[in-house]
Amino acid sequence: MQILFVHPNFPAQFGPVGERLSKREGVQCVFVSRNASGQQRGFDCLQYQLRGGATKQNHYCSRTFENAVWNTHAVYETCKATKELSPDLIVGHSGFGSTAMLAELYGAPIVNFFEYYYRSRGTDMDFRPEFPSTELDRLRARMRNAMILVDAMTCTLGYTPTHFQRNLFPETIRDSLEVVHDGIETEVWYPRKHDRSVNGEVFPETTRLVTYVARGFETMRGFDQFIRAAKILSDRRSDVVFLVVGKEGTHYGNDKKHFGAEGIQRHLFKETGADESRFRFLGTLPREELAKVFSMSDAHLYLTVPFVLSWSMLNAMACGAPVVGSATPPVEEVIVDEHNGLLVDFHDPVSIADGLERTLEDQELAAQLRGNGQDTVRERYALDVTFPKLEALFARAMGRPDLSASGRALPATPRVDP
Repeated sequence: MQILFVHPNFPAQFGPVGERLSKREGVQCVFVSRNASGQQRGFDCLQYQLRGGATKQNHYCSRTFENAVWNTHAVYETCKATKELSPDLIVGHSGFGSTAMLAELYGAPIVNFFEYYYRSRGTDMDFRPEFPSTELDRLRARMRNAMILVDAMTCTLGYTPTHFQRNLFPETIRDSLEVVHDGIETEVWYPRKHDRSVNGEVFPETTRLVTYVARGFETMRGFDQFIRAAKILSDRRSDVVFLVVGKEGTHYGNDKKHFGAEGIQRHLFKETGADESRFRFLGTLPREELAKVFSMSDAHLYLTVPFVLSWSMLNAMACGAPVVGSATPPVEEVIVDEHNGLLVDFHDPVSIADGLERTLEDQELAAQLRGNGQDTVRERYALDVTFPKLEALFARAMGRPDLSASGRALPATPRVDP
């Protein structure tokens, strides 16, 4: 049996499930992306090249769709040119257009991962009135769903990771979507023994470590509110150091319009007067190093507007970090206040600082949050829990009881260590 995974970036959401499936006898996993070739993590990887994309001549509201069309056509051409490729099942990420044309190439069922349905009101776009969206941005939000709707009409089955995300979709699509999380690899994300050192600096037990992790420092993930709350907390306590993982960069939203060339980090330190010596900006870390940082955390802060839930929050919980999270969906779908985390007001830096300080002060509460947070991940979000659900979903799309049947395989490709 040959399963084709498609996403512009390898391994994306599909790495863990594909790795497990590839270990099954008679199952071969192929991954088509823009950034991987050879054999990696149990996948035979094929790389495609974009030959075009949206330009300034395209209408602002249609550029997302234009890029998706170029993307899906590149996937189509790469798969068509790979004669040995004949999948029994196709799994892809909706919205990039990656699987949209493959229905013309293969008769295999398609399962799409539906991550987000854009709305101009009631979600991320109007959650922060201090950063208003433009009229054109609100119009574009409606048009950004075009390829998602094409995928919904093309695929056999679809799934999404949280109930919040599912509920964003129109009723006609929502009713056909299953809620199955990607899965947290608890063999990677677990409490690590550590010496309280980062980059050669050892922190004594008397130093309280507050962690913040985001792929990019941006307002949609509350980086500005984090710095403001950190200023308040550091003024109250001299024993706190902030470990910050990630880097300057906007992946969502329009921060460049608000902070310009100066960038959000420099702007906020100027605005708040926060003592930069209390922060350690660690950049992007390998998974093992990040798990160690989570394990060291005395309080982990996770903030988000109503948007896609980051893996980092669940990874932190799995590593035993007591989480202080924003009282926003889908965080509230995971965290029950004072049970497996604390919920704070995203809009109020004082509330955020209070939540962090309470976690640092109350060791009994912190221990409870650590233990219950780990239990939440193990019981609801661990790959051991979600993998059987995804496997059953894939089998159902194929009209089979399971995925044990053997099938074709690509010729062996040279091994490339990830």
